[in-house]
Amino acid sequence: MKIQSIRGVRDILPGEIEKWQWVERIAQHVFKRYGFQEIRLPVFEKTALFSRSIGETTDIVEKEMYTFADRGGEQITLRPEGTASVVRAYIEHKLYNPPSVLKLYYLGPMFRYERPQAGRFRQFYQIGIEAMGSASPLVDVEVMTLLLDFFQQLGITGLKLEINSLGCPECRPVYREALKAAIRPHLPELCANCTQRYERNPLRVLDCKVERDREIAATLPRFRDHWCAACQENFTEVCGLLDAACAPYSINPLLVRGLDYYSRTTFEVVSGNLGAQNAVCGGGRYDSLVEEFDGPPTPCFGFALGMERLISLLPDDNSEDLRHRPDVFIVALGDAAARVSIGMAARLRGDGFSVERDYDGGSMKSQMRKANRAAARLTLIVGDNEIAAGKYTLKNMENGEQREIEEESLSAAVTSILNSEPDGD
Repeated sequence: MKIQSIRGVRDILPGEIEKWQWVERIAQHVFKRYGFQEIRLPVFEKTALFSRSIGETTDIVEKEMYTFADRGGEQITLRPEGTASVVRAYIEHKLYNPPSVLKLYYLGPMFRYERPQAGRFRQFYQIGIEAMGSASPLVDVEVMTLLLDFFQQLGITGLKLEINSLGCPECRPVYREALKAAIRPHLPELCANCTQRYERNPLRVLDCKVERDREIAATLPRFRDHWCAACQENFTEVCGLLDAACAPYSINPLLVRGLDYYSRTTFEVVSGNLGAQNAVCGGGRYDSLVEEFDGPPTPCFGFALGMERLISLLPDDNSEDLRHRPDVFIVALGDAAARVSIGMAARLRGDGFSVERDYDGGSMKSQMRKANRAAARLTLIVGDNEIAAGKYTLKNMENGEQREIEEESLSAAVTSILNSEPDGD
């Protein structure tokens, strides 16, 4: 019986995975420079963690979570996002008193039962950042500039940072009622999703991608006209700090987030190359979520970005550089050479080189073809004559140059040749 993968999930194969690994290396490098440490989180949690933090009325909780009862009867959910798990770990392990702000990042798979489409999968991957312990706008701006720095390191262009403020518990209810009053006359014109959202989460109407709903949203009251004085001052300071950091941004008054825990600063990074679903990354401030889970007052700021969309935006001109290329391909001619070359491969690998070989004992010509297909930098030719002489032929596959090398000098010779190549490392 032929079994294929489940709809909405996919394999990431050699040839593509190198891009993912490169992005992860750049992320780890950039995040470390900003003082962030990695946290690894469980793939599944108690369902209550997500329904309580994300919001019972969100599409994620109502329609998209993979939830099941385990053998003990407990409701378990495959994680649909990472922030709730970070908050749970923060409280459970009492990570309350770092020297300054606790800075964490995570990466890994998330799960939502969505309609599969370009750039969206039911098992998808995210990189996320959480800065925990300060309400300062400096934190907001440093996290957003970290993100812009990360994209610059990846060579991605054509991105825009959009920001807004979702107010606070004082001014948000006032705006919510004003928004509902303004939406009410338009209810017959709205899509079915927005009609359902109207009572429970009217801010989501502003985020609808249906064209007619977008036209209506453009006429609705703006949050900025309902901010309290403290929120106005906070947003002004965030904008001023972004200006001071020379970080380009625009204010999008229709920008909201789909999760209930956000407040004040919210942002998205959008691309002009992704169509209507153009968000590459989104995040913002969530100052009450830790307290909602019975932790100490802990203002936080973070973001999550989807790896699939990010990979689709990578420039193609570095694809060849990311391809795995063995440093040395061993061409072993005959049984005796095969036995000798095992020890040579082990020593080369022990010295830090990547080594490939032919396993089928073909002719010199067929093995050299395999070395070419593998894009090996060097080939090491081992045959009866080489074993008898104690010298082996090392060929540079870039320029065809050959030299005879004694075994004890092999690692030094490989190092010398690779270091002399323009793209060698």
